[in-house]
Amino acid sequence: MDNVETTTPTVTDYQLDDALSAVEHALAQLDDCTDEEKKALATDIRSLRDMLGKLRSGRVEIVVFGEISTGKSALINALVGKDVADVSIRGGWTKDVWDVPWEADGYEVPGFEDSRVVLLDTPGLNEVDGAARTAMARDTAERADLVLFVTDSDLNETEYSALVELATGHKPIILVLNKVDLYTPEQLNDLLELFRGPRLKGIVEPENIVCTAADPRPVEYHVESPDGSVRKEWREPEPDVDDLRTRILEVLQHDGSDLIALNASMFAADRSDRVGALRVKMRADRANGIIWSYAAVKSIAVAINQFPVLDVLGGTAVDVAMVVTLGKVYGIEITTDNAKALVTSILKAAGWVMAGEAVVSYLSSFFKGLTWGASTAISALPQGAAAGYGSYIVGQAARYYFEHGASWGEKGPKRVVARILENTDKQSVIEHLKSEIQAKLSKNRYSEKE
Repeated sequence: MDNVETTTPTVTDYQLDDALSAVEHALAQLDDCTDEEKKALATDIRSLRDMLGKLRSGRVEIVVFGEISTGKSALINALVGKDVADVSIRGGWTKDVWDVPWEADGYEVPGFEDSRVVLLDTPGLNEVDGAARTAMARDTAERADLVLFVTDSDLNETEYSALVELATGHKPIILVLNKVDLYTPEQLNDLLELFRGPRLKGIVEPENIVCTAADPRPVEYHVESPDGSVRKEWREPEPDVDDLRTRILEVLQHDGSDLIALNASMFAADRSDRVGALRVKMRADRANGIIWSYAAVKSIAVAINQFPVLDVLGGTAVDVAMVVTLGKVYGIEITTDNAKALVTSILKAAGWVMAGEAVVSYLSSFFKGLTWGASTAISALPQGAAAGYGSYIVGQAARYYFEHGASWGEKGPKRVVARILENTDKQSVIEHLKSEIQAKLSKNRYSEKE
């Protein structure tokens, strides 16, 4: 957002610029995602782009939230001053989230030039088969700058739970008690005292509890004619939403631009965290699949190789190929020589903990040499499983290295590998790899003859 040269940017200007930068940064981190990752992150990408468009266009969103039949659509009509939302006596009338421009006498949020206020209507909380619609409504509330939570009675458990959840978004919530024309003064006072009591403390501020009659019921009047006759006449009172309109404008006037900037920044941070976590998980899942695959290949290759030394050399080549493949998963190109150096550093970091596996592998290879390969069937399981276990540890350490941008960070390879070894169920890995070897040998019709 460019600042006009003739004016000095205010604190608010900087906050909005920072919010815009935060959203742009969250989108920028998606540039190096694979097509598969972008497909999985499609919803988050779309929501970030919507937030970016919202900031750039000066769009201020007020979401109307609540259960069905509490008068949400009627409330929007009353605020806007014309019938723009459908009103029906049957539940579930609002099927999608949709917006209504609220001109509010040309109102603009201070510090947010060319801003325009928009009311968002959402499906009811308690829609039949409405789990997806409820999620959609909550997602809309998360993006919005101000929440109107509409009810027409004491809060039930569903409403209360939703209200508590919305409060975690750290944005103003105006609790709208609608249909107050249905209550006696005593009943209304009791209900307001309940709302302003301990139950909603810290969730809705007392000054943000507002009464409305968006669609007041018709009132019967007895009209006396000049001749003394009396006739009955039903009249529809005007909607009463003045207190709500005033409170909305007060909140926007006092905190509007700050709320918009904070909301956008928090939204960007949340989506950035979600994108990062999902991307790490997807890559970790692919990496683990690759590690198990290469460990099994190495186990089997070493186990059935009849020639001494070549099985060990072949196993090293498998580890190097695995590291190169893992690098590609994390978008990091690594040469064969660098991969070999990384494998060597990991094995060195493992130290004596991995020495046992190395001894088993080399002794088995030496035994093969003495017997000209006749011992393959005897040494296959222990040597193959040991080699595969070593490959598994190398793969996990390389995964950590690539996850942290081709760096060991402050911990260094020794601490990382030690932690991996400590948290690895060695027996489980060995048994898994032994079963892989046995399955392969059972399919080899020459294995018994050997």
